[in-house]
Amino acid sequence: MTPPEIQGQGIAAEAPAGSPAVSLCMLTKRADFLKAASARRQGTDGFLLQARDRADGDAVARIGFTASKKIGNAVLRNRAKRRLRALAREILAPAATPGWDYVLVARPEATVTRPYDELCADLRKALHSVHRARP
Repeated sequence: MTPPEIQGQGIAAEAPAGSPAVSLCMLTKRADFLKAASARRQGTDGFLLQARDRADGDAVARIGFTASKKIGNAVLRNRAKRRLRALAREILAPAATPGWDYVLVARPEATVTRPYDELCADLRKALHSVHRARP
């Protein structure tokens, strides 16, 4: 049986040849979002990445998405979240570290209007920065 903390929606992703993809599950509890917000973060031009090492030995990485009303109306918020989910499927699933929580926070105007290839580059750079060893 699946433990209750990892039940819920998952993000299906195809791993590139030769690299195993980490299973991604969705963050659903507010407490998990708050813990990620107080951990490591890296801002980019298109979004903010928040990341936290759960240190629980679980082999699942979890992902959450946030788009506040500052983004705009419901149409723009949903568009921003769809773009962030696509980034997670394409970039984050193969590159995620097991046992980590990730939250992608949309930025007003930038997440919706920034070219997708630049968002991909932003996520790669942010992941590298978040996982860099701290002094």
